[in-house]
Amino acid sequence: SIAESELFGHEKGAFTGANTRKDGLFRAANGGTLFLDEVGELPTPLQVKLLRVLQERKVRPVGGTQELEVDVRVVAATNRDVEGAVRDGSFRQDLFYRLNVIRVTLPPLRERREDIPTLAAHFLQKHSALEGKRLSFSAEALRYISEQDYPGNVRELENLVERAVALASEPYVV
Repeated sequence: SIAESELFGHEKGAFTGANTRKDGLFRAANGGTLFLDEVGELPTPLQVKLLRVLQERKVRPVGGTQELEVDVRVVAATNRDVEGAVRDGSFRQDLFYRLNVIRVTLPPLRERREDIPTLAAHFLQKHSALEGKRLSFSAEALRYISEQDYPGNVRELENLVERAVALASEPYVV
């Protein structure tokens, strides 16, 4: 699969379109840290392979015959209830425990509204710079942004600010 090739790499000729050998993300992060986002969405066969890599500290590229050692710290994130997924059998319990060494739980944005103005200001600066604009929020816009529930959390907030920047005329997002 594409995800397996991205994580573990592949050998030339391993599949159609594999014209060259490619190191995967684990090899690229060797000696450092690899961030795996939305790990709760991994299909079961890939969960098995990820667990093996974490336990043995070796990867086998797709189409490869040799295992290659890796020294990688893994930070994984998901918005999924992984403990519930373990209970219903859609996420491997052994992989959950292997990944759950140090747990950081971040409440949803709607439960930490005090963070919204700071995050919104950051996204406004970022997207204004990308658009070549100099913008700030009107009091009304900041109030509106701060009152939303953001079921999509920080990504939804960033998308809202990006859209506002694209539509705004200087000097204010209203």
